[in-house]
Amino acid sequence: MLQESYPYFLANTPVSPNQDLVVYDKYSGEIAARVALADAEAIDQAVAAATSAAEPMRKLPAYKRQAILYHCVKRFEERSEELAEALCIEAGKPIRDARGEVTRLIDTFRIAGEEAVRIGGEVVPMDINPRAEGYTGMWKRVPIGPCSFISPFNFPLNLAAHKVAPALAAGCPFILKPASLTPIGALIIGEVLAETDLPKGAFSILPCRRDGADLFTTDDRLKLLSFTGSPEVGWALKARAGKKPVVLELGGNAACIVDEGSDINDAVARIVFGAYYQSGQSCISVQRIIVHESHYDEVREKLSTAVNGLVHGDPKDESTFIGPMISEKEATRLHDWVLEAKEAGATVLAGGERGGAMLQATLLENVPVNTNVNCQEAFGPVAILSRFSDFDAALDEINNSDFGLQAGIFTRDIYKIQSAWDKLEVGGVVIGDVPSWRVDHMPYGGVKDSGLGREGVRYAIEDMTELRLLVIRDPY
Repeated sequence: MLQESYPYFLANTPVSPNQDLVVYDKYSGEIAARVALADAEAIDQAVAAATSAAEPMRKLPAYKRQAILYHCVKRFEERSEELAEALCIEAGKPIRDARGEVTRLIDTFRIAGEEAVRIGGEVVPMDINPRAEGYTGMWKRVPIGPCSFISPFNFPLNLAAHKVAPALAAGCPFILKPASLTPIGALIIGEVLAETDLPKGAFSILPCRRDGADLFTTDDRLKLLSFTGSPEVGWALKARAGKKPVVLELGGNAACIVDEGSDINDAVARIVFGAYYQSGQSCISVQRIIVHESHYDEVREKLSTAVNGLVHGDPKDESTFIGPMISEKEATRLHDWVLEAKEAGATVLAGGERGGAMLQATLLENVPVNTNVNCQEAFGPVAILSRFSDFDAALDEINNSDFGLQAGIFTRDIYKIQSAWDKLEVGGVVIGDVPSWRVDHMPYGGVKDSGLGREGVRYAIEDMTELRLLVIRDPY
């Protein structure tokens, strides 16, 4: 069960000046907990504390950073069911999916612990011409300094972990703004970090109003901004970030091709998971399903049957697959997109109805290309089905999007695999599975409106560190 109230963390310390942020159970709509809400003064104090902690964090030996990360792994394992229940309540995430996210939280911190002791450098040969004879170069990575993190509601634990854990591995102090709709998971991470001997000011976790995002963005004392969320907000923050580097993990409308010769039962099972897992509220959720004409009727029938058979209901129930969306407002927005598509000529093969924040798992076909549900990010339990005859044309259809995060291809043709990897304008191509697949050490991120930079612990550490060169001249 959740606590009645939670403090925020300011310079490693729990602080409870108020209980102004109300967190609701996303299924029942009842108040689940109250959380302290940070104001502009608290954010300024957190930035000042992180600035003061930059030097102690830089000097923290690698083995101590690793020990802190491994302490977190141990404590998250001990509190795993508590963390899963918090996710289930504050995010409306089915309990089985919530447990899966806790596992990924643990994985991410474990990977960061491994990486903390292998942040290396190189010797660079300098004698490429007579002028450089007698010179040797070498470089190392140094922490970039205080970092600013803004995490979203859909993976409150793991997407916060993908910022926090690399920062600790790299030796960077940070301030984190968790999503106001789902702050509790991040605050539990704060409770565990507060058990360690991190330098004072090494971390602050501050739920705050949307205007707080601007304070996390514009302050020049912060040396990097990492944001995960909507494209509209992310690009606007980048425009105001000033000189600091910005990493953006934004949205998508991921596509999945089912080519001729594919194992249809396997593809359908994976697509159902990829499209409707946690009510489709993932930026790599399968939104566009493009099926070879030789398999279209079979996929249409099997996919429709499978989607209609998904269990909707209370996310605390072990049998539930589809829980509520994050809010009734979001469910209404996406349901309106479904109605728009129907009015434009689309056919509903499964679902299509809404009750409060519960939107049925929905499958559409014959969707016009200019409708919102095709060209925008659905971010909910809706997918659309179309057919193709030419593989290259299907690749073009995937690329016909403002987004480019990941794509999935079910094919057994190595030449088509190579063609997809070459041609698709995405950050990652997944063969034999859905674009929704991710492991937490891989480079993950997108192109076009889907973002800038890559996450995955090693790659985030690269963003959170700078190269520093040393050149030595031998005068003899």
